[in-house]
Amino acid sequence: MEGNARWLLITAIAPIAWGASYWVTAAFLPPDYPLWAAVIRALPGGIVVWLLSRKLPTGSWWWKSAVLGILNVGAFFVLVYVAAQLLPSSIATTLMATSPAVMMFLAWPLLAERPKLLPLVGAILGFVGVCATLLTGTEQVNLLGAAAALTAMMMSSVGYILTKKWGTDVDVYSQSSWQLIAGGLFVIPFAFALEGAPPALGGTELLAFGFLSFIATGLAYVAWFTGLKHLSAGAVGLVGLLNPVAGVLLGVLVASESLSLLQGAGIAIVLAGILIGQPIVARALQRRKTASRELELTTSSAR
Repeated sequence: MEGNARWLLITAIAPIAWGASYWVTAAFLPPDYPLWAAVIRALPGGIVVWLLSRKLPTGSWWWKSAVLGILNVGAFFVLVYVAAQLLPSSIATTLMATSPAVMMFLAWPLLAERPKLLPLVGAILGFVGVCATLLTGTEQVNLLGAAAALTAMMMSSVGYILTKKWGTDVDVYSQSSWQLIAGGLFVIPFAFALEGAPPALGGTELLAFGFLSFIATGLAYVAWFTGLKHLSAGAVGLVGLLNPVAGVLLGVLVASESLSLLQGAGIAIVLAGILIGQPIVARALQRRKTASRELELTTSSAR
């Protein structure tokens, strides 16, 4: 249990950092360069992580890194930006919150991890909690934006499951760096073709990109893939629901946004869903049930 708790805490670094990236992006970054933003976010962080391992891909990992880099980084970053431009962040984040359930069902055929009752209940509670936290009933749904958000969610879910399936023989630093670098390189030609030269960045923007690249990308992906290496895909997917929670709480703490009673209840439901779906909770309940049964047998034999 202590080991699993440690991996859960490490994994949680990723969605918390991703939640903070919403505010950093909206507050400090130029809005008209989504492709260059993806490149600047992925490449520096990927290079720094690579310096920790200094290994090049070998064999099939050349094409696996390219596939995973597109699914988890390059195309994913661009689609998330498109969704953010066309949808209110509440709608986009709510659509992305279906990822835990999708990961659980994808893990069944690809990893032989059969969906279990408590994680599924946790995924449902988490989704309900995200809806209560973010949705106000006044948002307009743009179909193209919704398609971008759902495509990004499906791509990353597939990418995360494949990372877990393929990454058993490769250290986390190497596979994280290969994916980030491949994803950044994938976007560069499209960035030049559609956006021209990279944007000129001031000191504040460089600091913001520094946070996004080194913390919300480099560190976050290492933490996320560490979780995938040591925990079930369903457990990791549920931890990802901390993403919108972190975004909302940061808005309250930094941007002086108000937190309604419904939002507070929604956050509590999300946290309950994350906890209920973790294997350590299931094992604790099983031990308690076993201890209760043994106590009943002891009491019966004493009579």
